Amino acid sequence: MRILQLIDSLEAGGAERMAVNIANLLSGTIDRSYICATRQEGLLKASIKPEVSYLFLNKQRKIDVSAINNLNHYIRKEQIDIIHAHSTSFFMATLMKWQHPNLKIVWHDHYGNSAFLEHRHFAVLKFCSRYFALILSVNRDLETWANTHLKCKKVAYLPNFAIRETESTPVTQLKGNSGKRLLCLANLRPQKNHHTLLQAFKLVLQQHPDWTLHCVGQDFKDAYAESLFQLVKTLGLECQVFFYGSCQDTSAIIQQVDIGVLSSVSEGLPLALLEYGLGGLPIVATQVGDCSSVLPVACQQFLVAPNHPELLAKQIMVLMSDEALRRRTGTLIHGHVLEYFSASAVEDKLTALYSQL
Repeated sequence: MRILQLIDSLEAGGAERMAVNIANLLSGTIDRSYICATRQEGLLKASIKPEVSYLFLNKQRKIDVSAINNLNHYIRKEQIDIIHAHSTSFFMATLMKWQHPNLKIVWHDHYGNSAFLEHRHFAVLKFCSRYFALILSVNRDLETWANTHLKCKKVAYLPNFAIRETESTPVTQLKGNSGKRLLCLANLRPQKNHHTLLQAFKLVLQQHPDWTLHCVGQDFKDAYAESLFQLVKTLGLECQVFFYGSCQDTSAIIQQVDIGVLSSVSEGLPLALLEYGLGGLPIVATQVGDCSSVLPVACQQFLVAPNHPELLAKQIMVLMSDEALRRRTGTLIHGHVLEYFSASAVEDKLTALYSQL
């Protein structure tokens, strides 16, 4: 099999990480693995293995004839069998299907607002879905939605998986005191709801004033990001909360912190939680999307309702107050993630699904 992962950009987002992870994973098991970024490159380009063939289209508009022709030529030259299209790249994949009738299209739904599916605009997606051979959904709600609303006959649940980076030398040096750091690994987007996290952390500091919060994720220089920086000032947290933007060395960052947190109002299956788990971190998160599937039964107390800073603060402080509990919780989550969300746990299912097309 020759399989191409198709993604809009290589910025450090969840769908983008999965596209790169899958391309890298397949490079050792199929004839040839490819990845194509249509619109924009980014930090994740450096994570692509040398064995993976890479193409950048530099697409400038919705219908970019030059980009379409380049991808069309590439598919023909490389004799690609399957396009695995991630998120919004399904439209470009459909255009390729029209020109290569034997090409199989797999669409991977990473939709992060799965708690608000009733607001999803999907007319173009519904039209294109009749050309898909398979839809992969990152959680059960998205699987049900695809079966109900789209035209593809085959839909499967495929959980996200995380890969521990082999390079662990820190590039990013975190501020604050060692042993007292809280990490939020999330791009600055409204669904991640950093406002609730900042409000919770303000409450935490009343009892644990020597802890610091470290936010790692892309700053889009928009109104949401500006509102976060303003809230930090309003709450007087300038010396306790730090923003680092996108960072390539997430595994090394995780080694420098003590608790991982995610305060989202909606999620699919967030890679941040899987990366926390691989790094052995205890986790406090909101109970949205498939977040609960990442934590074993013994750790479910650390899932809280979204938009409740008091509840989030309470569970964070439970972990802050007990170092032994942090170690036990991190060990339990680590084992659970290895069993259910590691590359080896997902690889066999993915390759079997490809083979059935």
